[in-house]
Amino acid sequence: MKNLKTLNNNVLVWLKISVFLLALIPLTKLAINIYLDNLGANPIEKITHVTGYWTLTFLLITLTITPLRRLTGWLWLVRLRRLLGLFAFFYACLHFSTYLVLDQFFDWASIAKDIVKRPYITVGFSAFVLLIPLAITSNDRSIKLIGGKRWLLLQRLIYPITIGGVVHFWWLVKKDITEPLIFAGLLSLLLVIRLFYVYTKSK
Repeated sequence: MKNLKTLNNNVLVWLKISVFLLALIPLTKLAINIYLDNLGANPIEKITHVTGYWTLTFLLITLTITPLRRLTGWLWLVRLRRLLGLFAFFYACLHFSTYLVLDQFFDWASIAKDIVKRPYITVGFSAFVLLIPLAITSNDRSIKLIGGKRWLLLQRLIYPITIGGVVHFWWLVKKDITEPLIFAGLLSLLLVIRLFYVYTKSK
């Protein structure tokens, strides 16, 4: 049981490499489909959907780390959280870049108009902006610079970020809301678990 709770450095390094490679699979598949011209009638929409889907997926996986650690006692799970969070930011950057470059062709006036007038873009853009400081401070130097307590407080932005991401997806989808509904259900469960731990800790 003790070995399951903590892993030696060599095992942890290989585990991180494995997670890193697995996290690149969606991008690899997308790149192959782009090369094969296999993205359907609307390639930009497909790229936007895939990158947005995996942004939310990695955000939810990152949020799952803490409750899973508490449930299993596997302390090493925390060592994967930073990597998973950075992949959420990576796919968010791809998602935003698709909109910026392929959809709008750097038309800043049109982008600003979209952000103001389209609620789903307003929410999605806000969530992306909030994600930037989390990515920038995801290193030991930043933790020392801003202090552990402030850093932990900053990390809680992941909750409004993920909520914003789910709302963005839900408002974007016009007909089939199955996927946004699944994301919303999983997020609700994670938030309930979080509130439960906060409540029990305060007692």
